[in-house]
Amino acid sequence: MAERRALITGVTGQDGAYLSKFLLDQGYDVHGLLRRSASADVIDSRLKWLGIADKVTLHDGNLTDLSGLIRTMEAVAPSEVYNLAAQSFVKSSWQQPLLTGAVTGLGVANILEAVRIVCPTARFYQASSSEMFGLVQAPVQSETTPFYPRSPYAAAKLYGHWMTINYRESFGLHASSGILFNHESPLRGIEFVTRKITDAVARIKLGMQTTLALGNLNAKRDWGHARDYVKAMWLMLQQDDSDDYVVATGRRASVREFCTLAFEHVGLNMDDHVVVDSQYFRPSEVEQLVGDPSKAKAKLGWTAETSLEELVCEMVDSDIERLQSHSRL
Repeated sequence: MAERRALITGVTGQDGAYLSKFLLDQGYDVHGLLRRSASADVIDSRLKWLGIADKVTLHDGNLTDLSGLIRTMEAVAPSEVYNLAAQSFVKSSWQQPLLTGAVTGLGVANILEAVRIVCPTARFYQASSSEMFGLVQAPVQSETTPFYPRSPYAAAKLYGHWMTINYRESFGLHASSGILFNHESPLRGIEFVTRKITDAVARIKLGMQTTLALGNLNAKRDWGHARDYVKAMWLMLQQDDSDDYVVATGRRASVREFCTLAFEHVGLNMDDHVVVDSQYFRPSEVEQLVGDPSKAKAKLGWTAETSLEELVCEMVDSDIERLQSHSRL
């Protein structure tokens, strides 16, 4: 059998790290696109956390540089391409709307062009987002629910999503989009609310701080584990035909509920430590998201394997371990 070779953009992020490990376990030759930055000393910390940093071949590149993407495609000759790279922090997208549009939106067009020009038989995965549903048009969101983006990030993701469909229909690329609902893990960036919560709970339990400031405690999300969700990405590219899939648990929970679970795990009461700070509210809020993963279950045979309770406990325990061992992530 021919060697299976994958190229992952956003390889040093949460999803990129878990996907790399999953593909390595499947016997893939894994390559990743690396955006050089001032934090080069810690940029591969997630790959190191999973013990795979020396097993992934890294290539310098950026989604905004089409010529560089073409050279990377020529060098790697991938059979599968996973586009996970983005300016993915929703709050920052209001402060950096043009950057978000260039990377999260137009960047998708760049990598699709590189695939079309260099390796049109490669199978392509686009990381779409539940944030595209925004001001929700249905109580539960599926692949047929209309989109209503409520942030520059969501608007950019929607552009990338439709460009993926366009390249599939116009050029015959095997191009699929995963409309992933919120997925977390111990590898989540500290700027995201779930990791902000679990890190603070760990610090409060260890006596390193006393309070946690949050924004809208009533916002509701569908939270799963990133480790489960990367398997869905892979399954999409194993199908004969490309398509778009909602990947979710089907369970809705509020930020307050997430907090409660995290504090209760270490024997504390969230009301003794959490304060609401208006600076953390979004200019336009997405009040609730919950996905219908029926299509993914029926066509891919995929279901979420990790409960919200298990996810929260794993994240809190990992943050306590990190703080006690002075690890950086």
